[in-house]
Amino acid sequence: MATSTWALDTHHSEIQFKVRHLVITTVTGSFNVFSGSVEAGDDFENAKISFEADVNSINTNNADRDGHLKSPDFFDAAQFPTLTFVSSSFIKEDEDEFVLVGDLTLKGLTKSVKFEVSYGGTAVDPWGNVKAGFELKGKISRQEFGLTWNALTEAGGAVVSDEIKLVANIQLVKQA
Repeated sequence: MATSTWALDTHHSEIQFKVRHLVITTVTGSFNVFSGSVEAGDDFENAKISFEADVNSINTNNADRDGHLKSPDFFDAAQFPTLTFVSSSFIKEDEDEFVLVGDLTLKGLTKSVKFEVSYGGTAVDPWGNVKAGFELKGKISRQEFGLTWNALTEAGGAVVSDEIKLVANIQLVKQA
């Protein structure tokens, strides 16, 4: 089967994370600078996927919080400016659903992670570019990646939960 190269269309994609704060609300953040590529056949099964994000592009709509997230308490962006992901498998579960497994590297630590992936389809844009859309969902333990800062509330709850939800809406563009 012939394979094609696809580039991540950063203008039509978003990479987000969600974390519980004070046990009562969820804070959403994103990475604004990222890139990625995919090598795949027409059905995308067994695609080879790579991705990286600039940690300094983290955005939670609060400059003080963003600064704290870039500090050694969390991502330590000065020492570890990039997070990366490289797939190990991309298996089709049914018509439009896949399971993506790969190695995520944050703060110098690499762990295997799993994502549920929904394929939105393929279309040709008004300029003749072939595009494909996907939504990824997964969870990680931030402490497993060395993001261990925390404090306790008066009631003894964690200020920041350990579980981080990862959500990405990805549009790929087929390369010539």
